[in-house]
Amino acid sequence: MTVVACLKWLTPHDADDRFGGISPADSSALEWALRLGAARNEQVLAVAVGPAAADTALRDALACGAHRAIRVDSADELSSNDVAAAIAGAIDGLDVSFVCCGDYSLDRGTGSVPAFLAAQIGARQALGLIEIVLGNEVIALRRLDGGRRERLRVDAPAVLSVEGATATLRRASLSGALAARTAPIDVLAGPVGSHLPTARRPYRPRARVLPPPQGETLDRVRSLLSGGTATKSHGVPVELEPEEAADRIIAALDEWGYS
Repeated sequence: MTVVACLKWLTPHDADDRFGGISPADSSALEWALRLGAARNEQVLAVAVGPAAADTALRDALACGAHRAIRVDSADELSSNDVAAAIAGAIDGLDVSFVCCGDYSLDRGTGSVPAFLAAQIGARQALGLIEIVLGNEVIALRRLDGGRRERLRVDAPAVLSVEGATATLRRASLSGALAARTAPIDVLAGPVGSHLPTARRPYRPRARVLPPPQGETLDRVRSLLSGGTATKSHGVPVELEPEEAADRIIAALDEWGYS
């Protein structure tokens, strides 16, 4: 059987590929895939969907202990469902036990790829995990809204999405790093053209156009503070001693119905 680690390569805007990388969550997912592979005596496959620059992440995965790497070639941004379909196609025909994914990518994505992938391959899903315990069974702790937690027993086949703090990726050995430099990476043809849906924004009415404030300085200030609806009935400039001024304010508030 095979444990799959899904890695998303991202290059910062207006930067070259040397400054790209994967998210802490994806690094954590790779570490959990390696641990699951060792605990279950299974092969570990690293998969990425992206351009040739993503080979860097895949070679890092090979250096850390992954047995095989596949890249689905795609130079375009894809929707979560299309990414999941590309990964599902890459692992089709394999006897997959667990698929490990990061919960969110560096580009503040929706985190929906793991759910789409579970649906694509017909696997269980355990998403938003903050802890995994490996033993005779895979026990996971899931974050819920309102500070609550849910403890799960996860049976294979299943897709696991983990937060970045759940595990720290191991350091690659020197021999592993050297071998990964020339290790083969299987490249599969991917989707062509952008499949991102048209962005939809919530309806917002146009801003109301107000006339510029008129009159003397004090009248202009009143108009700005009230949105152009100020009247002179609630503004009476007076010069009084502090105690008299306080009494006048209280009397005005009573008169205006604020008592």
